[in-house]
Amino acid sequence: MEMKPGYKQTEVGVIPEDWEVKTLGEIAHVTSGGTPSRNRPEYWNGEIPWATTSEVNWTTISETSEGITKEGLANSAAKLFPPGTILLALYGQGKTRGKVGILGIEAASNQACAAIILHHGISRDYIFHLLVSQYEQIRRLSNTGNQENLNSSLVRSIQVSLPSSAEQASIAAALDDIDDLLNGISEVIAKRQNMKQAAMQELLTGKRRLPGFEGEWETIRLGNHVKYLKNGTNSRAELRADGRVKYLHYGDIHASSRSFASPHDLPSLPVAKAAGLDRLKDGDLIFADASEDITGVSKSVEIYDSRESEVVSGLHTIAARFEKSVLADGFKGFLQYVPSFSEHLRRLAAGTKVYATNRAHISSAEVQMPPVSEQKAIASVLSEMDAELAALETRRDKTRALKQAMMQELLTGRIRLR
Repeated sequence: MEMKPGYKQTEVGVIPEDWEVKTLGEIAHVTSGGTPSRNRPEYWNGEIPWATTSEVNWTTISETSEGITKEGLANSAAKLFPPGTILLALYGQGKTRGKVGILGIEAASNQACAAIILHHGISRDYIFHLLVSQYEQIRRLSNTGNQENLNSSLVRSIQVSLPSSAEQASIAAALDDIDDLLNGISEVIAKRQNMKQAAMQELLTGKRRLPGFEGEWETIRLGNHVKYLKNGTNSRAELRADGRVKYLHYGDIHASSRSFASPHDLPSLPVAKAAGLDRLKDGDLIFADASEDITGVSKSVEIYDSRESEVVSGLHTIAARFEKSVLADGFKGFLQYVPSFSEHLRRLAAGTKVYATNRAHISSAEVQMPPVSEQKAIASVLSEMDAELAALETRRDKTRALKQAMMQELLTGRIRLR
């Protein structure tokens, strides 16, 4: 492939001819922190912020959950780092390893963080964005022992492409602008989520009634008004991207941020394997029967938009078809947020590492319910909130995709800012 004029092939790929390739060790002082002895209470709860990998999460760190004393700092490997220091997670749970953050305050850190203090003339924000873009490559640098970790030496070896100081600043400013936009959208989403949570706490318990509704709610035993449907036991490995029969796996329920599920968003099960399974209809409520944490015990989704699809309930699910004269379509998805119902299931959940729910637990629940007409009105209010949240989340996802595209172009010099 012919090289574009003005560009060159390097260890980090094709970059402009006037850019350089350096290692982090050449442009920064890289070190790590330490942890004062937990057996010495006088070393803890002090005025010096002490960062851990839990605070390293792609943002500026303005506060920490723990603090150490001057004695703790002096009698450990912990060091005090200036504002602007980039922290990189050397190890940690799940996706933590390789994440970066920027200290917005003077702080110490533990040994699981690499502290990157850049030399004069190197843009902190440019290097931060570059490390964000290299997250997966950085994770692959890890040791391959009993536990995959990074260390300071590996961090020093990370190669970065460097334009002039002026171009570094321009690239960083462009990416900072889109980060500001993303943060603004995320703040609006958080506010709307809090508003929805408050509305559910009031509307689903009868603390607040919508205009035109009054009178006492009726206590119903769910088992008197439900039919359970036959579900499949097929694993993810048996599913296909496309097919006639859509399959709702319990993982799809836990992964969903919504209370409702459309078949169009689901993977498919081969027709032969779906023989004998009940087909779901709009209004059916599907529970995950297992959860790794207690808050996920009541997690469920209500099926909608299924009229032109075949959809079945899958592995580790409980498919419940409630009488529509007792629970209204569009309201059932919010049943999991009714405190008396969720608390009932969590109280009965069995297990240590995994919490289990079964049909008997659901059937034995007794909950106060408004009449169907009021259920529909409540569902309408909450669904409007859901629709607004979904629109905001779509906007955030598109903005993230735009940022990713911008990073690929700007941080490689394919697009130059003059």
